[in-house]
Amino acid sequence: MLRRVNAAKTKTALRSSARISLDVLLVLLLTGVTLWLVGRMWSIVWPLVIALLITTLTWPVARFLRGHGWKPALAASAVTVLFLLIAGGTITLIVVPVASQSAELADGVVEGVQQIRQWASGPPLNIRDDQVTAGLDMAVDRIQDSVGSIITATVTGVGTVANGLVTTVLALFLMFFFLKDGPRFLPWLTQQLPGRLATDVPVVAERCWVTLGSFVRSQAIVGLLDAVFIGIGLWFVGVPLVLPLAVLTFVAAFVPIVGALFAGFVAVLIALVFNGPIEALIVLGIIIVVQQLEGNVFQPMLQSRGLGLHAAVVLLAVTLGGTLAGIVGSLLAVPVAALVGVVWVYLRDQVSDDVPEAVEPAEGSTAEPEPDPEQPNR
Repeated sequence: MLRRVNAAKTKTALRSSARISLDVLLVLLLTGVTLWLVGRMWSIVWPLVIALLITTLTWPVARFLRGHGWKPALAASAVTVLFLLIAGGTITLIVVPVASQSAELADGVVEGVQQIRQWASGPPLNIRDDQVTAGLDMAVDRIQDSVGSIITATVTGVGTVANGLVTTVLALFLMFFFLKDGPRFLPWLTQQLPGRLATDVPVVAERCWVTLGSFVRSQAIVGLLDAVFIGIGLWFVGVPLVLPLAVLTFVAAFVPIVGALFAGFVAVLIALVFNGPIEALIVLGIIIVVQQLEGNVFQPMLQSRGLGLHAAVVLLAVTLGGTLAGIVGSLLAVPVAALVGVVWVYLRDQVSDDVPEAVEPAEGSTAEPEPDPEQPNR
């Protein structure tokens, strides 16, 4: 039996498809314009992002002090000073041991290169010494031809360091004001927005804040556990620079998946250079065991009520963020994906048939702070 295509239904389907396509194009256009504006204002956005991340990590301490009678300004000042001391101590733990063992490290790297050269000269590669020498001469020639580019890159690097210092100082000032006046933000925002926005935007902002805080604190705890266990393993094997490697493991934990791979690679490389291949394999085994504990025990326990993102989504987000914005993109990819998920869930709830009658305050919320004598009456 032959069926004829209904002209009216076909026209309706085409019109619906065209309308949906136009809506998608408008959303993509708005997203592109938003990203372009963020890029143009990056000198302001980046310190703001850093300040928010640090604030989510330090807010529980500030909230504890405020709950025990400390004035908001005094609590924010104390937490800021404490954060500076911890950050300075962390940098010292990395720089001082590396500087004290720099000569030994350089000798170890040279010895490791010699070992690799001897291995490459044998089967199956059979690379002759004259080939290696020719390759080194070619590298030296290219470096000499690129002196101008190197000078330009050096000048650019100096400018980058200066911008980094300005960004750090601005982020610290913003963190202080967020810790001091943060609980006043949502009531103020509610007063500024009209109609339905006065309800929706503060709720979404509150949920995003809780999600962001959950991510930062859980990653900090997971990174601390990784650093402790891997540091103990490196110390047991006898690998040098244990403390800097443990600190690097903690810092790299804030970039999920990719950060752990990078920190593990550095630890295995140091073990190979200083201790030999057997110890390097032992270090690799320790890192694999700790990473399995992290992925199967630590993160599920700490993030079960947090982000709600599948591991595949996390990996894709980190890959996309690194492709678009390098290290910064890898660092921000997962929290951005989690915040997008929060907004999506809220919008889906609003357009679904079963809309919650009331929104309960989220755990860890700052929307209903403890009584603040400096907070103005609404």
